[in-house]
Amino acid sequence: MLLSINLNKIALLRNSRGSNYPNLEKFAIQAIEEGAEGITLHPRPDHRHSTSDDVINLSSIVKSLGAEFNIEGNPFEPSTGEYLGFYELIKLTNPTQATLVPDTLNQVTSDHGWKSGEHDEELKVIINSLLSHTNRVSLFIDPDLDSVKYAKSVQANSIEIYTEEYAKTFVKNSEMTNTIIESYKDIIGFAKDNDLRVNAGHDLNLENLPLLKSLNLIDEVSIGHAVIIDSLKYGFKETINKYKNITKG
Repeated sequence: MLLSINLNKIALLRNSRGSNYPNLEKFAIQAIEEGAEGITLHPRPDHRHSTSDDVINLSSIVKSLGAEFNIEGNPFEPSTGEYLGFYELIKLTNPTQATLVPDTLNQVTSDHGWKSGEHDEELKVIINSLLSHTNRVSLFIDPDLDSVKYAKSVQANSIEIYTEEYAKTFVKNSEMTNTIIESYKDIIGFAKDNDLRVNAGHDLNLENLPLLKSLNLIDEVSIGHAVIIDSLKYGFKETINKYKNITKG
């Protein structure tokens, strides 16, 4: 299981003071030096955390260190103000992976996966265009078989399973957690049978990640918020090591 560190919350902290402190590039380098295989940024049109410049700068740094670079965002977001637009950022940086999320501007964070709708044909066209600029296009989906089928139908070659329900259930109900894990086995198995890479993300942390890792079916997890929270207790370097101790092997 590969570990990609989302640095949005560090960018949010930096932006709150209008300076370059903390420095995003230094944390990206440190995360990779401590074993993270990738860095994730999710720029939004209002640049409330990572910016278009961050994406461009970190892309070259991360790739020069031999790590993967993942850009998350809504593929229908056009250029507006200082935001260059999702598709333009992919063209400029040629990341390892583009993760497509159906976020609207006023969402605090991603809270649902893609569903079929009027956007289907346009989304398929965008995905095929993006595949000229990245190795993988991963569709952020709810954990169900219909969503996997949808990802395949729009020609994504990867999915990211939205794990909020799993994370919330983990702290409340162990029996229900086991039920969710069993359903993940079926969902991931179906995805793999359809030649889809399987990523997972949202509210994963040091407590709930080991059970997910025990499936030995997930290719990559992207973690950001919990890494920053854990860093307040353990420090950034030790936190990355703790996550790597779970994901490696």
